[in-house]
Amino acid sequence: MLKNGLFIFILIITSCSKPNPETFIKHISGYWEIEKVITYDGIEKQYNFNQSIDYFEVKDKKGIRKKVQPQLNGNFITTKDREFFILEIENDSLRIYYTTPLSKWKETLVSAKENQLIIKNEVGNLYFYKPYQKIEL
Repeated sequence: MLKNGLFIFILIITSCSKPNPETFIKHISGYWEIEKVITYDGIEKQYNFNQSIDYFEVKDKKGIRKKVQPQLNGNFITTKDREFFILEIENDSLRIYYTTPLSKWKETLVSAKENQLIIKNEVGNLYFYKPYQKIEL
């Protein structure tokens, strides 16, 4: 009985622990489309179709983010606009610090997995991303 109790205690402790945000970094690079947004006041908006998607590229905790528009032939239309960022661990969270010629801001990477990114902006809105899937006709 004592072994079962100890096992359950260890299971509870490990399941409640926060994931290491350093492990999120390997999942950021790629093409991502917004699936839904939950605003800071709890309003949820679903995105069934996205005209543009976000492309992230990360190397050595530095990266770029840009909007691209997928085309039916599998290519992307892109502009020269891009946001440069730096990744930093801060208060046990992975922060994304952006810099453009006009502004600076930060976001928090709440979760990053192979099949989902969750990013929280400074206002408190949560953006849920899924990997971009090419449109098959």
